Amino acid sequence: MAKNKLIIVMANTDPRNGEELGAPLFQATVAASMDKEVEVICTATSGRLMKKGVAENLYIKAGSPKSVYDFIKDAHEAGVKFYCCSPNLDLFDMKKEDLIPECSGIVGGAYLIEAAMDEDDTLTLTY
Repeated sequence: MAKNKLIIVMANTDPRNGEELGAPLFQATVAASMDKEVEVICTATSGRLMKKGVAENLYIKAGSPKSVYDFIKDAHEAGVKFYCCSPNLDLFDMKKEDLIPECSGIVGGAYLIEAAMDEDDTLTLTY
């Protein structure tokens, strides 16, 4: 069966290393452009990307005119939904109001497990 939904889990992707951010954001944008339903769940250290002011100051490549936030906005415009994992709020002293507008909401571990396991047409990638 063809997969129609892609979940990208950014758990081991460290925002302090911009090179790690390119592939998952690019792949999310491409999949959304192919009319796939795409969700990016930022958890652990990558949860920082959902906080206002963080991604704006990160770059995939030094000297690039485009920030990581620009790539997030491109992905969102293509239809990608970004989520912040609930433990990140406490971990990084964030409140819902601190999240970037492109963040569609806050989810917990049960959301990820259910989405990844209950749907036959879902592919899950982790970074």
